Amino acid sequence: MNEKVISGHKNGIAVLCLTIALYVLATVGVVYFAILGESKDFTGLTITLMVICLLYLCLGWICFLGLKVLKPGEALVLTLFGKYVGTLKGDGFFFVNPFCTAFNPAAETKLGQSGDISDNKKSGIGSILIGSNQLGGASAELKTGVDKKISLKVMTLSNSKQKVNDILGNPVEIAVAVMWKVTDTAKAVFTVDNYKEYLSLQCDSAVRNVVKLYPYDITENIDTTGDGKADDGSLRGSTEVVAERIRQEIQSKVENAGLEIVDARITYLAYAPEIAAAMLQRQQASAVVDARKLIVDGAVGMVEMALERLSEKKMVDLDEERKAAMVSNLLVVLCGNHDAQPIVNSGSLY
Repeated sequence: MNEKVISGHKNGIAVLCLTIALYVLATVGVVYFAILGESKDFTGLTITLMVICLLYLCLGWICFLGLKVLKPGEALVLTLFGKYVGTLKGDGFFFVNPFCTAFNPAAETKLGQSGDISDNKKSGIGSILIGSNQLGGASAELKTGVDKKISLKVMTLSNSKQKVNDILGNPVEIAVAVMWKVTDTAKAVFTVDNYKEYLSLQCDSAVRNVVKLYPYDITENIDTTGDGKADDGSLRGSTEVVAERIRQEIQSKVENAGLEIVDARITYLAYAPEIAAAMLQRQQASAVVDARKLIVDGAVGMVEMALERLSEKKMVDLDEERKAAMVSNLLVVLCGNHDAQPIVNSGSLY
């Protein structure tokens, strides 16, 4: 079903003024005919006009039902006895068929997102839990006078933290913020039962499908792109790539619901608490090994330079055994964790 935009109905002010004027005339007419009735000067036309005034006083309020006010970035899907009539878009004061009703099955669904948070406190009786892990805890409130308008603005869905296993099987906690908007109101309300819940579930599913293709950190011999070649992709090092892939995954699922995913961003990423300590020790060990490699490379270079300088200056003639002892002592001093405490030899070198 495609969207039909209703145009040329921005005459709400004129209809409102006309309806009020007719109410005033009908009231004056009833009073006049009542006074006229006391004189018993009734004719057929007089009785007809009085009946018309009374009927209008009783049923004239129906015209007020056709008055619709829309602010910028809002839309209203209208149905007439179950048939889709069209969608009102744009700001203004509209008048439509009074028997048309607004339809929005997601009007009572409140998600933890910008522009969709109820200011009223939720009571235990008046709220229904939809899902604890659905984008900030989705919930629906049962209340009277629910606004059936559909927001066309860009809204931000803040996904709650999810625990997902990466490609290596390590549990990872990740949260994603999704920027989205409604582009086709007819598809949004008629194609799926509740487009907000539908988007919520698709976001959770997309995050799980994408995260399981990447390791948390750079790992050798891992293919994250599906081209059969190992690459350096990771959740921590390729956040932009992962977020874009999540956006595309969600967009492919909600296209039929008339929704557009504007952007997606990773807002939280960490190892799960049960393995966080072990992974921290692993990172510390890796850092220590890297530091030791750098220290050893520098120490070997310094020892080599010392031997070359001694040989060039011909300050002392060392045999191979003495050179080995000197190299060993210098490496111990340069690679040690603590300051060296040398022993001064005051006697002969040999």
